[in-house]
Amino acid sequence: MFEQLSERLTGVLKKLVGRGRLSEQDVKDALREIRRVLLEADVNLDVAREFLAAVESRATGADVLSGLTPGQQVVKIVHEELIRLLGGLKQTGLQFPSNRAAVVLLAGLQGSGKTTSAAKLARYWKQRGKRVLLAALDLRRPAAIEQLAVLGAQIEVPVHLDRAATDPVALAKEARQRADREGHDLLIADTAGRLHIDEELMAEVSRVSAALEPHETLLVLDGMTGQDAVQIARAFGERLSLSGFVLTKMDGDARGGAALSLRAVCGAPIRYMGVGEKTDALEPFHPDRLASRILGMGDVLTLVERAEERLDRKKAEDLERSLRKSRFTLTDFLGQLQEIHKMGPLDEVLKMIPGMRLPAGAAVDPKQIRRTEAIILSMTPSEREEPRIIDGSRRRRIAAGSGTTVQDVNRLLRQFEDTQTMLKRLGGARKGRR
Repeated sequence: MFEQLSERLTGVLKKLVGRGRLSEQDVKDALREIRRVLLEADVNLDVAREFLAAVESRATGADVLSGLTPGQQVVKIVHEELIRLLGGLKQTGLQFPSNRAAVVLLAGLQGSGKTTSAAKLARYWKQRGKRVLLAALDLRRPAAIEQLAVLGAQIEVPVHLDRAATDPVALAKEARQRADREGHDLLIADTAGRLHIDEELMAEVSRVSAALEPHETLLVLDGMTGQDAVQIARAFGERLSLSGFVLTKMDGDARGGAALSLRAVCGAPIRYMGVGEKTDALEPFHPDRLASRILGMGDVLTLVERAEERLDRKKAEDLERSLRKSRFTLTDFLGQLQEIHKMGPLDEVLKMIPGMRLPAGAAVDPKQIRRTEAIILSMTPSEREEPRIIDGSRRRRIAAGSGTTVQDVNRLLRQFEDTQTMLKRLGGARKGRR
């Protein structure tokens, strides 16, 4: 996410941090480079201009330039202005009324990811203890109704649908009544995708909105569309009272133009980001965390939240017991690999760790994880417990059984030995503190 933007911005700022002193011209030269980076990332021109003016007015002051660490202070200013640009620290969430269901209406272009986002949002709130009802109001595309029905079954959330219906307004009213009657906390309405220049369809979504009286109207936008997303948001904002945005396909967005421009141009905040295809690949939008990620500072809070949500607590406790006994086997090693894999693509996870940066263009090959799994699963239980017994003939058998090479098996065993040694040291340190 935002690889190009992050790589180039951190490259410019690193030059400033590496200098003992800075002149006003040094800062202006750096800002000129940042301007180029932002425009190439497809950030709105007016937004880029305002951002740079704010940074320059703060960064060229005497207190900054004459300080002991002027470069670090400039980075701090860029970080703070980036947070402000993305929406600031004060973010208001969805409010749930006490006497009836809250309603979230999703609108957007066809193909923007509305239906998938509806299911992701339903899963997100279900995990937080809310009773959720999905409403399939996209009557122009039968496949959308079936898709939402399938996704609803996967996440065990009911879907209000009528395959014979022709009036989305009437169906919306039925869904609203059902949500209140059955005591749901939240109704999420998936509407038909429409071009913002299609007057008939825009009028239809306005009528659906009037029928539902939503607490939140979220416009779902493809994050990879850059400044086009801003123009689409403006057009929808003329017909609907937008309370925020859902940016999809953010895991594939290397530029970041839409995320950096939307709040400043359209006024409404980004609420959520879709970071993958699965129903658990949705993150609430935190401007401060994203600003830190963009500047290579990591995002520990999101990493911890993702771990708490996706990792198996019992497996973590079992591993803790193994470590206390200084007993870490290849079975444990495989289990930890599989648990980490649940947190998302490994290169994305690594970027959330402060100071951990992959080289430009580098990526963690998911096939390598699958090869490791195949090798360990080709071993006998005794080999996994006691890797020392794996001699040459066993290595050849394991390689043949896993579809890999003896060199791959050797490499894995060396990695395991290194990990085992490190964990024994950590275990010894723990004992020493007790």
